[in-house]
Amino acid sequence: MDELLETTFLGIGLKNPLVVASGVLGTSASLMERAAREGAGAVTSKSTGSEAWAGHANPVTLAWGNSVINAIGLTNPGCQEELPILVETKRRLNALEVPLFASIFASTAMEFGEVARVIAQAEPDLIEVNISCPNVASDFGEPFSANCASAAAVTRSVRSAVSIPISIKLAPNVPNLAQIAQAVVAEGADAITAINTVPAMLIDAYASRPVLKNKTGGLSGAAIKPIALRAVWELAQAISVPIIGTGGVASGLDAAEMIMAGASLVGVGSAVVNGGPAVFRQIAQELSEFMQQEGYQSLEEMRGKAL
Repeated sequence: MDELLETTFLGIGLKNPLVVASGVLGTSASLMERAAREGAGAVTSKSTGSEAWAGHANPVTLAWGNSVINAIGLTNPGCQEELPILVETKRRLNALEVPLFASIFASTAMEFGEVARVIAQAEPDLIEVNISCPNVASDFGEPFSANCASAAAVTRSVRSAVSIPISIKLAPNVPNLAQIAQAVVAEGADAITAINTVPAMLIDAYASRPVLKNKTGGLSGAAIKPIALRAVWELAQAISVPIIGTGGVASGLDAAEMIMAGASLVGVGSAVVNGGPAVFRQIAQELSEFMQQEGYQSLEEMRGKAL
């Protein structure tokens, strides 16, 4: 274990600040265990809702350079079926001393609380509340992350349902990101995850139609790193709770930039498409080497340096 990378988040000890982002390697206990063994500091499960949901028809995802566009559509088995998966995952990750973050979504504020109550039975270390998926508007309507009132209502519902720490996952494509973050913190959010994927589209000019069956999707990877950095930087100056900075992190230098923008933890998602699960160990090593080279003695010393 690299002592330089050790950190504490909401009282939870992590071997390093790298978190498997929701939707990546988070569908089974074996995959989440593998991510932990490959060097992830914490693992986030794929978002689950109240009922089983098939998601969108293929094609649903495409690698685009060092980025990915997807419209998977929150495919999940439903929270009752997800519960035993999380119980088994929690058992396996406890043996590895790696925290489990469980991601949830719902179609109403009240339903968010109901899903959170079910998932809390697995005793995850944190519940990440996904109110910002950009590719399900046709299924569930405007994301709850679009304004202060709806984001606050969801947070209030989840906070009243569980005592486990909660992080609200926000979207970047809003005019008042800091105000929305402040609204959810006021309702009891312990942390903020920023950002979700960015609404986007790819068109096949030869076929004269969008590449994705859903037409639009969420863009992640290198293309959104500057957007994510700006969001984390803005949030770090507006709220006092910790931030899980997510978006375009594929190297130790990327992770350092996110931490300098104010992130406490760093989500890694699309980098797994190109680098596989071993990318977590690679990023951690590169981050440690950067810190040694630049004379940083801890992550806390580096955090927020760009503010």
